[in-house]
Amino acid sequence: MSENLSGRHQNLSAKNQNCIIRISSMGIENKAAILYITDNGFALARKLNSLYPYAKVFKFKPDTLSKFWGKRKNFIFIMASGIVVRTIAPLLKDKRTDPAVVVLDEKGKFSVSLLSGHLGGANKIAKEIADFLNSKRGLVGETKSHPRTEAVITTASDINGLPAIDLWAKENDLVIEKWETVSKISTRFLNSGELKVYSEVEIKMPEGFLRTDKPSSADVLVTNKKGRFTDSPIHRFTGLYLRPRNLIIGVGCNKGTSANEIENSVKTVLDENNLSFLSIHSIAAIDIKANEPGLITFAQKYNLGIKTFSANELNTLISRQPSAISFSKAAFKATGAYAVAEPSALLASGADKLLVRKQKIGNVTVAIAECGLRNDINATNAPSHPPLKLRGGRGSYECGKIRNPKSEITPKLYIVGTGPGSIVHITPYAQNAIRNSDVIVGYGTYIELIKELIKGKEIVSTGMTQEIDRCKKAVELAISGRTVSIISGGDPGIYAMAGLVFEMLKNETEKQRSGEMETKEQHRTETSPIHRFTDSPIQVEVIPGVSALNACAARLGAPLMHDFASISLSDRLTPWEVIEKRLDAAAKSDFVIILYNPKSKGRAEHINKAREIILKYRKPETPVGIVKGAMREDEKIVIADLKNMLEHEIDMQTTVIIGNSQTFVWNNRMITPRGYEKKFKK
Repeated sequence: MSENLSGRHQNLSAKNQNCIIRISSMGIENKAAILYITDNGFALARKLNSLYPYAKVFKFKPDTLSKFWGKRKNFIFIMASGIVVRTIAPLLKDKRTDPAVVVLDEKGKFSVSLLSGHLGGANKIAKEIADFLNSKRGLVGETKSHPRTEAVITTASDINGLPAIDLWAKENDLVIEKWETVSKISTRFLNSGELKVYSEVEIKMPEGFLRTDKPSSADVLVTNKKGRFTDSPIHRFTGLYLRPRNLIIGVGCNKGTSANEIENSVKTVLDENNLSFLSIHSIAAIDIKANEPGLITFAQKYNLGIKTFSANELNTLISRQPSAISFSKAAFKATGAYAVAEPSALLASGADKLLVRKQKIGNVTVAIAECGLRNDINATNAPSHPPLKLRGGRGSYECGKIRNPKSEITPKLYIVGTGPGSIVHITPYAQNAIRNSDVIVGYGTYIELIKELIKGKEIVSTGMTQEIDRCKKAVELAISGRTVSIISGGDPGIYAMAGLVFEMLKNETEKQRSGEMETKEQHRTETSPIHRFTDSPIQVEVIPGVSALNACAARLGAPLMHDFASISLSDRLTPWEVIEKRLDAAAKSDFVIILYNPKSKGRAEHINKAREIILKYRKPETPVGIVKGAMREDEKIVIADLKNMLEHEIDMQTTVIIGNSQTFVWNNRMITPRGYEKKFKK
């Protein structure tokens, strides 16, 4: 099996306004490699391939492993751990860059996190695999040939139920300054169960992390300052420095300025203002510098993104905040913008004021602004320019927040269908999305059904009829930088949350565009900061689930083998007159009819009216399937007919399937023929 494991780098033109250029070296694929030796190992590898659909399955060959070791971030070995240890030992370099390694035996009894448990994610993968394999055998239970899978985690913080410092830092976009200090501070945390943290940014503290306002008493300092605290001089602090990536560096430079000169100028300004180089989030500049070789080389060296703005955008900001900007005739003559470094930093950060006014060093001008952290939900100065992909000209441009390519996290919202409710009926892809989410949003009943899958997650639960509130909250959380799953029972695209989320994003985008036009027409002397707007600020993915009509049809037999129509009897959003017309048309056309939301306390008469309409075109003996709580513990299945269907319990948890003129009942199964019987007779 061969594959192209090389990355590609494109030189993108930057004619689009408000453009981000991502500078990265050869890309490391964020996919897993699953390696096996025996046929039993291959069978298990195929199962795991359904959990990780983009993983590649390889026959294990020790002499070829080194060829793609650096090309993949996760390795799953199905073999003896001794083989793995001896094979990978010469390939290991650094815990910060080594891939995650998980080892399983051929029967899948143990899922062992062997290497890079925290930063690489091996602990998480080992647990995911165990949960997945256990859910696959959930219906039949543990057997001798299919034992229950146990995740084997040996990292001290995990077995003691304490958060890992390095993982917490990674999740919050904090850069560890001295890795040799991590072990010492972790040991201190394990022994005492407490860690004192002094932080200059708003950040969520996990259990055992105690916030302190005295740097001298802290074990950990979260700050973009290099040192010189008044009560804790830098030479006296022996704890751990974590650097928040919250500095936007606005850069202006002459054409042909070298990367070394740009780097030295940036470092000089940072040093003079007691700021850490590790806290750089990204570079901001005018768009005509998007292809400046020195700027690109500097950004590429440190895996920084470059965000560019047009002269018009920079001048618009200057007109609204003239007191915040230092004007430059030279800049205007060269670029058409009255200033470059300062307004670029402000626009990229979303801040109202600069942290460091522009400083000119040789051919380079540098200004600095602070932005909010990726996971800082409450930050008031978070960048107001979320990601937007634009297509145009000859290149693809991505606008908005900039991340280090090695820790790239785009705000993401999964709209997940959980099917009938049991974890065993949720697709592996949906389970994976839920596990990868920081926050789970959903209706309380659906949340309760998957509680074993969402342990340790932040939960936002609402009641029935609060769909809009759920969607708003999910979108807000995603925009803030969290990965969010909004849960829908059944399939999210059928009478569920997917459409509402997209409608909400569409309406918000239209409002923002309207607001942008109004802002541009305001008087130039207005002093309030400009607000820029973009299209959908988050990446949305709809993940299908087993819908009620699928689950109920399976329980009844095969009632949907021919054309069918699905109609909701709820008039909360659709006028009853419209529902009546659709019922009449579907019945007249001899569709099999699925009735969602057939009856509630407030509208008990709708199911009666629906039956009367259908009886105009169907015989009273027409089979009717009534399924309540399909595939749940309290499941009830009844096959009746149109004449007697109302004698049975029907409520909001019930789905009703009414057959067409050809539907029949055989062996207690409801069947709608497709027409194959004509072929049988031949």
